[in-house]
Amino acid sequence: MRIILLRHAESLGNVDELAYTRIPDHALPLTDAGREQAKLAGPVIEEILDGQRPAVYVSPYLRTRETLRLLDIGAACERIVPEPRLREQDWGNLQDPLEQEVQKQRRHEFGHFFYRLPFGESGADVDDRVAAFLSELAACGEDHPETVLVVSHGLTIRLLCRRLFGWSIELFESLSNPTTCEYRVVERVGGKWTLDRPFRQWRDSPDGETQD
Repeated sequence: MRIILLRHAESLGNVDELAYTRIPDHALPLTDAGREQAKLAGPVIEEILDGQRPAVYVSPYLRTRETLRLLDIGAACERIVPEPRLREQDWGNLQDPLEQEVQKQRRHEFGHFFYRLPFGESGADVDDRVAAFLSELAACGEDHPETVLVVSHGLTIRLLCRRLFGWSIELFESLSNPTTCEYRVVERVGGKWTLDRPFRQWRDSPDGETQD
């Protein structure tokens, strides 16, 4: 099996953090620059697919659905499935900009994996749901395409890889999200998952673990 992991293109929330106080997270649209990113990514994804018809699983958030639509690869896909388990981490109520900054600071100090946002999720909660998604994917029959395209969010993509590669929480927390409309390809070869290129690492993992 091969899984192409694509983060959504630039959204309004990526350039204006106060947008979260006015618009629900799931309804944030792409920016004009983001729409261009997604259009330019279409031929890149087509080249990676190399004629294979993938099963596509997309977060139901507006920015991920818009990204997939603008890739313009629908006719080349075997199936397209909205998958709520691939949604962004739920940040709860973001209407108060001051409280939003407080929660970001507390999350940074406590750790992105275990800190649970008020009325929202912890990274561990997201980890649980991506694990359920991967288990279901692994149990699919022979009629399921060998190539899968996942259109999701930065933290969710990192946690998908954490599960596939068995990374420690410390290594996960040392890695940066892919940039908007950036992809990674993971492939199972000889019973072992491989990653086409590592994630950027903003600090060394405390236990010395690497992405290899």
